[in-house]
Formats: sequence, C-alpha cells, structure tokens
Amino acid sequence: MSGVDDLPPLRDVVQRFALAPKKSLGQNFLFDLNLTAKIARAAGPLEGVTFVEIGPGPGGLTRALLAGGAARVIAVETDERCIAALSEIQAVAGGRLEVIHGDAMTRDLSKIAAPFAAGPVRICANLPYNIGTALLVSWLESEPWPPWFDRLTLMFQREVAERVVATPGQRADYGRLGVLAGWRTQARILFDVPATAFTPAPKVTSSVVELIPRAEPLPCEGRLLSDVARAAFGQRRKMLRQSLKALAGAGNPVDVAALLARAGIAATRRAEEVPVEGFVALARALQENNQLQGAVSPVS
Repeated sequence: MSGVDDLPPLRDVVQRFALAPKKSLGQNFLFDLNLTAKIARAAGPLEGVTFVEIGPGPGGLTRALLAGGAARVIAVETDERCIAALSEIQAVAGGRLEVIHGDAMTRDLSKIAAPFAAGPVRICANLPYNIGTALLVSWLESEPWPPWFDRLTLMFQREVAERVVATPGQRADYGRLGVLAGWRTQARILFDVPATAFTPAPKVTSSVVELIPRAEPLPCEGRLLSDVARAAFGQRRKMLRQSLKALAGAGNPVDVAALLARAGIAATRRAEEVPVEGFVALARALQENNQLQGAVSPVS
C-alpha cells in the first residue's frame, strides 16, 4: 500500500491545514503509527472488509486500516476542516476510501455503507469523547438484529469502556450501558492507550473495546430494555420497587409490584444485583403492560 505509506507525517498535515483539535468536537488526535496500526489489527483480519470510521480527523487510523489491507474505508467526519486532509489520503488510496462530510449522529450509517460493501462491514473508530456513548447505544438498539456490522472496535475513555463490559460482579461500573452491551454483544477490553499518546493529551486513559454481535440475543424490545435500565439505575441505591416507579410517566400506568412479579424479580433487589437476563425479563413484562394499557414507551 505504498501510496498510503508515502503520505507525509500526520503532524505535518495537521500543521499545514491548521487542524488544531477542537474540544467542542471531542477531538484528540492520535499520531503514533504503532498505536494506529495496533488498533487496525485489533479490528482484523482486514482483507475483504469494509470499515466505517467515525471521526477520522486528519486520518491516522484511516491510513492504518488502508495500509493493513482493508477493502474499503468509509470515513464519516463532521469537521469540515479535516476533509481536505482526508482527500489527500483518498487521492492515493486507489478508490478504497470514501469521505463523507456529515454528522454520524444523524446519518444512517447502514445505508451509507451498503453501496460499497461487497463483504463484511465493521465499525472501527477512535470515537469523539462527546458522542461515543450515544453512538454505541444507537448501534446496540438498532433493528433488525443481527445488525449490518459484524464487529465494533471502538476507543473510549477507560471509565466508559469499563461500563460497557461491566456485569453485576463490577457493581460500581454496571449500568444501562453494560446491560445493553451484554444483551446483544460479547464485549471485552482489548488494551489501554495512555493519555500521552494523544494531542492534546486528555486527562484520562483510553481503552479499545471489541464488541461482537450475538446472533440470537434474548428477545425483547431494545428501547424498553433501555427504559427499564435507565429507571433502575437512575436511583441505583434504592430497591427496584422504588426506582422503577420512574417508568410510570406520560400517562402510562405501571404497577411496579406486578411488573417485578411477572419478571420473577424480588422487589427488594437493587439494579446492580440484576443480571442482563433479569432486565430482559423486566422489559418483556413492561411490553406486556404497555400492550394492555395501549400505551407507548414512557421514558424514551
């Protein structure tokens, strides 16, 4: 992939295009070629795979994916300043790079990827800190399932990564994000990236997380599962008989005691004690309640 390898150093590109990282966009640029190559390899094997990358910035990870043999990279970047730098990579990528100027939060990425994907599609990204969690939740709640991607390789702040992979055994980190990720994927932290690797250096360590979609997760409605987990962990120190009262909103009556009984969960348990399977049972019980009441999801 000599064309990509012959590109000028990223620091020079950033200086030439005056790409000072913007805090408002959650930008922290990664210049270390060894690290970008390590992240790309973690998303592999790359050959024959189409990658969607969110927030490529000046294109460090983009270069690594292309150099590693990715069939195609679709780079979605909201910062117009970075488009010219990405276009330079595109010019030497032999038709394997598509640059999309737009906001990943408002674009249907599955439709963007579909015309270009002849094989598996994966998402690999050093996610902007300010939208990383919201993007992950949107992918975990997406329909239909199995989803349009076969793997997520994502970088988060370490504290967020720990929440993604948490189970009731890690009560301090276990919450709605862990419930959603555990429900539909097998998630694990692959490795850490020190703050000193970034420009500017954030105040926290980052971690690369792998999420592999489960082919047949326990059946339930994703938005309702999210609602139940949000309510339960919204008052995580309280018993479920109290915290789940938050579900009764927007004119939607919910008998919390009946809901818990239907799900087979003791009313005196706290959210941090309930496994993913228990939250799925609660979501299914809430769906039954809503169908009986003719109501809509109350918390979303």
